[in-house]
Amino acid sequence: MASVSSFRVSPYFLTNSEIKGGFRVRIQSLGSRDSTVLSSDSIVLNGTSFTKQKENNGFIDGVTRVEEEKALINGENGRLKSIVQKKQMKDVSKDLELLWDDGYGTKTVKDYLDVAKEIIRPDGGPPRWFCPLECGKPRKNSPTLLFLPGMDGVGLGLTLHHKAVGKAFEVWCLHIPVYDRTPFEGLVKFVEETVRIQHAASPNRPIYLVGDSFGGCLALAVAARNPKIDLVLILANPATSFGRSQLQPLLPVLEALPNGLHNAVPYLLSFVMGDPLKMAMVDIEYRLPPKSKIEQLSSNLTTLLPLLSGLADIIPRETLLWKLKLLNSAAAYANSRLHAVKAEVLVLASGKDYMLPSVDEANRLKSSLQNCIVRLFKDNGHTILLEDGINLLTIIKGTGKYRCSRRLDYVSDFVPPSMSEFKYGFDEVVGLLRFVTGAAMFSTLDDGRIVRGLAGIPKEGPVLLVGYHMLMGLELYPLVEAFLRENIALRGLAHPVLFNGTLESSSTEFSLQDWMKVMGAVPATASNIFRLLSTKSHVLLYPGGAREALHYKGEEYKLFWPNQQEFVRMAARFGATIVPFGSVGEDDIAELVLDYNDIRKIPFVNDFVGERSRSAVRIRDEIQGEVANQEMFIPGLLPKVPGRFYFLFGKPIETKGKEELLKDRDYANELYLQV
Repeated sequence: MASVSSFRVSPYFLTNSEIKGGFRVRIQSLGSRDSTVLSSDSIVLNGTSFTKQKENNGFIDGVTRVEEEKALINGENGRLKSIVQKKQMKDVSKDLELLWDDGYGTKTVKDYLDVAKEIIRPDGGPPRWFCPLECGKPRKNSPTLLFLPGMDGVGLGLTLHHKAVGKAFEVWCLHIPVYDRTPFEGLVKFVEETVRIQHAASPNRPIYLVGDSFGGCLALAVAARNPKIDLVLILANPATSFGRSQLQPLLPVLEALPNGLHNAVPYLLSFVMGDPLKMAMVDIEYRLPPKSKIEQLSSNLTTLLPLLSGLADIIPRETLLWKLKLLNSAAAYANSRLHAVKAEVLVLASGKDYMLPSVDEANRLKSSLQNCIVRLFKDNGHTILLEDGINLLTIIKGTGKYRCSRRLDYVSDFVPPSMSEFKYGFDEVVGLLRFVTGAAMFSTLDDGRIVRGLAGIPKEGPVLLVGYHMLMGLELYPLVEAFLRENIALRGLAHPVLFNGTLESSSTEFSLQDWMKVMGAVPATASNIFRLLSTKSHVLLYPGGAREALHYKGEEYKLFWPNQQEFVRMAARFGATIVPFGSVGEDDIAELVLDYNDIRKIPFVNDFVGERSRSAVRIRDEIQGEVANQEMFIPGLLPKVPGRFYFLFGKPIETKGKEELLKDRDYANELYLQV
């Protein structure tokens, strides 16, 4: 039988003071596969036990569907008055609006600490799941994301990310009460049972386990025990390296420490675990003048630092000693089972983690696990998910880990860039290039007039933009930005080498190639073009591909297109509008001093470049002419006095109603030459 116990809910999960409808909660106990769904008819609405508790270690699977329930707090004493009203939430369509509000930067560590004070009040209950109301309702067919907390156990480690991940996932957060003493294997079984229930309900959908520090050990342990379940693990500074941690020598010291001095320990640990500066910068707008940034940072730090002393309540003396011992057993358990982990794994490692050797551990996990990639954040501390510059959903999208089925679908799984991603990407990541090039866009109207801006580009798809690739593809960034400002998502067809892991190194930072995926890049394949046009997308195609982007000296603005049409009949099949365009300006901002031929003459570098080129994916074979000669290398560039990029989009070419293009190759080639 499943045991039943009571629990209280923080005001963090409240939005209203009225009580309507019924309350449902699934109750299950450790080691039991039974679960019971209770309605408001079977519970006492006064915050006491629902029925007599049968087992002291009973577990509440307190996941209440956010569209159906919400918790309410008594305004007089802050205790659970009764639970829940049926909540009507705005339905989220399969595709979010472009530049949607992901809420990143509106929550800070202060919010985490304020809510933690409420949720840690002892209730005698066991570990349980909860769904933060601010996550809202996810997109249709979204996968489940289970957040496994760090040493604090509160389950609020995604406070900065709730709104964003809540649109792409059904989010469940694990809460381990302060005075709970469930052993590690007990927690593993609890999470494992939830994973198996979710898998049984949606066997073709992946389950995401986001493990923060200690939670990383928990995620790896569950994955090792369930190799046949489709799991995706996101590990933020996993504590599998606890054996090499600076906290190890603290155990005997803490045990001997007088009670009066203990309150200072969590406060001191807070500076080891995270970077207060990074925490205080979360809600500071990137575009603010330096003086305003400094003033806001100073104000945030003044507010934040006194709150850190509240960690003594979140991690009291007995709990801290217990958690350190739990970490030790968790690391040993997970490390002994790494060979059994079959899941996809993404490790987020901080370069300034003074609690764990996270960078070295990330590299060890990459070499030990079968399917693991690493992203290094060199300026962040241990509590990486609570610090500035880390948007979890952005990282998941940029590393190609977001999918709603067994295989990644670059078309149906695409989550449009949010406003915060747009601002950070084009202000911080490519802001200098954007400033230096000052791109000017011109387009051609149906009557042949050339106008400033993109008024000549059809707003409704399918549209196929076909153009010239400048050196290193430098024109991509202002081009994508300009279309996003017009509320058009440009789905660029990129070389498969950006997606197949060839460019991955042992400790790769979140790079431009990741940002390209965030903004909508897809591998250049015929099937992807077909599906994008069938969904009425705006598709960006460079027929010259890498051969144009990595051209040699003296080949500026020279087209290297295939002799035969490759896209005309595909566009005609869907009645797509073809918009040819050209871009100039590369010779104004950089001079090509080392091309492929020069690099091959350099000892040692020659072998490296040759091996890279041989292992690279070939989109075309040699029968396609010079365009098939796609040698992969990084050219030597010499920056010049800032110039400017100019784009000219030609008159749109309609293919709708021209079905003869599908059968008449000569007609298709004639249109190809026109483009």
